[in-house]
Amino acid sequence: MNETHGGNTAVPRPGPRDRTARLSVYPAPPGVNSLWAWRQRVPLWRAARNFIVVYACRYLPFLTWKNALYRTIGIGVGKTTAVGLGATMDVFFPQLISLGDNSIVGYNSVILAHEFLVGELRTGPVSVGRGVMIGANVTVLPGVTIGDGATVSACSLVNTDVPPGARVGGVPARPIGESR
Repeated sequence: MNETHGGNTAVPRPGPRDRTARLSVYPAPPGVNSLWAWRQRVPLWRAARNFIVVYACRYLPFLTWKNALYRTIGIGVGKTTAVGLGATMDVFFPQLISLGDNSIVGYNSVILAHEFLVGELRTGPVSVGRGVMIGANVTVLPGVTIGDGATVSACSLVNTDVPPGARVGGVPARPIGESR
C-alpha cells in the first residue's frame, strides 16, 4: 500500500494482520522529530480548516450539524452516528476515518489516523463498524478496525483490531466478558 501525503511517497509497512500492516510510514527529516515536518504532509490551509471544524464539533451539541461538518473534512459518518461532546477526530488526516451507521463515540474520546514519533510519521485508516459503542475517554490509534456491534469500555486504548461483536476494555484494550 503506497499512498502519498503532500507529494511524498510512503514506505509500506509489512506486518501481520494487525493495525501495523495498514500503516504507512514516513521517515522524519534528519535531526528533527516528525512533528516538525507536518507541513510537508498537510497543507497549512487544510490543517487550519480541519482544526476549526474538529474543535467546533467538540462543543456542538447538534448531531446532524456535527455529522455534516465532519463530512466536509472527509470523515465518513454513517446514518444516526453520534459523536459525544468533547470527542476529537484527527486534525491532520480526518479523511482516513470512517464511522459506521448507528455507532456512538463517547465523551472526550480521541480517534487518531496518525502518530508523530521521533523518527517517523505513521498514518493509517480507522474504520469503526456499524452499531459500535465506544465509551468515554477512549483513544483509538491509526490503522485500527473496530468490527460491527463491538463495545469498547470507557478509558480504553484501542491499539489492535476489535472483532465484530467483541467487548473490550483497558489499556491496552483486551477482551472482557462475552461477545454479543
